[in-house]
Amino acid sequence: MQIQINTTNDIDGSAALISHAESQVRDRLSRYESRLSRIEMHLGDENGSRDSAQDKRCVIEARPTGLAPVTVTDHGNTLESAMGGALKKMGSHLDSVFGKLDAR
Repeated sequence: MQIQINTTNDIDGSAALISHAESQVRDRLSRYESRLSRIEMHLGDENGSRDSAQDKRCVIEARPTGLAPVTVTDHGNTLESAMGGALKKMGSHLDSVFGKLDAR
């Protein structure tokens, strides 16, 4: 499973942040590794330097092998909370998608 992390210009895309995000993806979605070809995570700050609630955004696109891409989005006060929420949503969505396929 290939993992790609992208950040907008307002987010410091440091090696530490990229490494942490990749680690979170592997920890939370590793059970689907054999069924996914790629995961892309997009991190952004919707309000730039202005501080406001729920302005950090995490969009995750998963590409299941042989299926259409799946995308989820979550917002949070911090990048960590946005990532956690999006990973939880993606896990639930993939459980549903693969559960339906396995039930056939």
